[in-house]
Amino acid sequence: MTAPVDLIPESDTAWIADFLTRYWGAPAIVARSDVIGAADLSGFRAVDRDGTLKGFVSYRIVDGALQIVTVNSVFEGGGTGQALVVRVLFEAREKGCSKVWLVTTNDNLHALRFYQRRGFRIVAVYPGAMEAARKLKPEIPAIGASGIPIRDEIELEFNL
Repeated sequence: MTAPVDLIPESDTAWIADFLTRYWGAPAIVARSDVIGAADLSGFRAVDRDGTLKGFVSYRIVDGALQIVTVNSVFEGGGTGQALVVRVLFEAREKGCSKVWLVTTNDNLHALRFYQRRGFRIVAVYPGAMEAARKLKPEIPAIGASGIPIRDEIELEFNL
């Protein structure tokens, strides 16, 4: 059973910053040469009945479009990521956004599969973008998931 999804309270900001540092190298995310303090953004969390945080999503709205900055699921395969993305799509519609978009990297095959299965489309590939991203966030590794070199950014979107 998927944990209920609700707004991220300010009391979770330190935990989220720690989580992002542990799993993403820093609480800042780089997307399209923009350094984003993900722990300070709006978002939703999934929390079990016993209070265990199962995952969270952070986002921002810019120029009438909602950008998913991070989606994190502590335990994959349990529906947490899907519940968080469904909630963000609902939020985007409520706020009158035209689309929901995000950026991931070429090595993140799991994310590419996850988003495309939920109706997102690849709209742009930015070859070599990670070289510039590493200048802004040196913690980004050269090699990512499955031993794939992290070189490119891939932009996906879901039109509302």
